[in-house]
Amino acid sequence: MMKEYMPNQNQLPSETKPEVWDVVVVGGGPAGLTAALYASRSGHSTLVLEAGVLGGMVQSTTLVENYPGFPQSISGPELGELLAKHASLYGARLNIAVIVRKVKKAEKRFLVETSQGNILARSVIVATGAKPKKLGIPQEEEFYGRGVSYCATCDGPLFRGKVVAVIGGGNSALEESVFLTKFVDKVHLIHRREQFRGDAIYQERVKKNPKIVLEMSTIPLRILGESALEGIEVERTVTKQKEIIPVNGVFIYAGHSPVSEMVEDLVDKDNAGYIITDGDMVTRTPGIFACGDARAKALRQIVTAVGEGAAAAFSAHRYLEID
Repeated sequence: MMKEYMPNQNQLPSETKPEVWDVVVVGGGPAGLTAALYASRSGHSTLVLEAGVLGGMVQSTTLVENYPGFPQSISGPELGELLAKHASLYGARLNIAVIVRKVKKAEKRFLVETSQGNILARSVIVATGAKPKKLGIPQEEEFYGRGVSYCATCDGPLFRGKVVAVIGGGNSALEESVFLTKFVDKVHLIHRREQFRGDAIYQERVKKNPKIVLEMSTIPLRILGESALEGIEVERTVTKQKEIIPVNGVFIYAGHSPVSEMVEDLVDKDNAGYIITDGDMVTRTPGIFACGDARAKALRQIVTAVGEGAAAAFSAHRYLEID
């Protein structure tokens, strides 16, 4: 049986589950929850299916500092909770721990195949986001969950008093390096280029933090250890010199890849696998919409995901009016 999210005691009473949902939202991050909010407020029976936790990747963000209306910042988990409560308040049903395996066209409806059974929908909004990319270096897989992590917010406290490495040069790598200094004794920040890609404000914080050692123009080669992670071997790109950095943990921020396999037969994708839509979040299949980080676009931020979620729901509403 699917798990239903009950954010508070003020949630509106649940209606009997419809035989066919007006809108099924695949993904419970900012884009999906906003789409659910707008779809349910428009009077449509709306179901959100989330494989992990509501809020999506925002749950692993320590502080959200650039979301409008929160000048003092807000934690990622808190923002995710508020988005879920808001959508639920207007009647959207939010279900977690549900994996969507495939979305198929079924005459004038869509068959959503999930780990908890099949669901019929009049329209589907894909808001599945993206997942962290792996480096593909030796022993990365073997030490996943035993020293290798892709989420400092999740696993940082496990390395209290230890030395870790962070790999990456974007905002996530810089922000999470600073976050880790709350627990660890030292962070080796490894980046393959001489300059970071992240925002200036994060670069400044990293450079000013005495616990962070910058390992620029450096690429990771392999993770070392037997029963426990003991270090990481790197190569200096300028001198080609190889070196072993002793660490107890490795946090990897090498970008993301879209989660879009479940609709690959119904949408067009770019070379990286991101779903192609028009400006109204409409895909090539009528009734299928996409928004958030799974969509092909230039800027991937919470604020853009929220706007796209609203646009996708509005497009779904227009589609349902003539369906």
